[in-house]
Amino acid sequence: MTITVGDRLPEADLLRMGADGPEKVALGEMLKGRRVVIFGLPGAYTGTCSTAHVPSFIRAMDDLRAKGVDEVICLSVNDPFVMKAWGEATGATEAGITMLGDTSSVFTTAIGMEFSNPDRGFIRRCKRFALMAEDGVVKVWHPEEGTGTCDISGGASIVAAL
Repeated sequence: MTITVGDRLPEADLLRMGADGPEKVALGEMLKGRRVVIFGLPGAYTGTCSTAHVPSFIRAMDDLRAKGVDEVICLSVNDPFVMKAWGEATGATEAGITMLGDTSSVFTTAIGMEFSNPDRGFIRRCKRFALMAEDGVVKVWHPEEGTGTCDISGGASIVAAL
């Protein structure tokens, strides 16, 4: 079942690159008492993800901060090494976007956004979405309907919804 507005986001341990290598991040702890935008996408270095989705949030960072967003998280079913490199390559890290890997698709599956497309090499990946949660409760939920598009899940759409 897919999450919706009013649902509490599930607890999940995600991974990011720390000073000493991969480190676990308890998502629930990151969300406590904070206003956080999370956008999920199928994969690092993939077409629409690299040319539209991440850049849309880089452009929207000032507006999101002005609307009281404490943190913006980019989530993908990739390892933390790839997420770190991709964040640096796209400018997302420099813009202040936190790059997290849902390496085993636990969070992605729990919110109902998992999909597979073996012909494209995508196994247990994340459908494209964006959300805003306050203290872990979903207040804005924008799952993308089509594949290969970044319309309602882009940065400008989240800014407009806040």
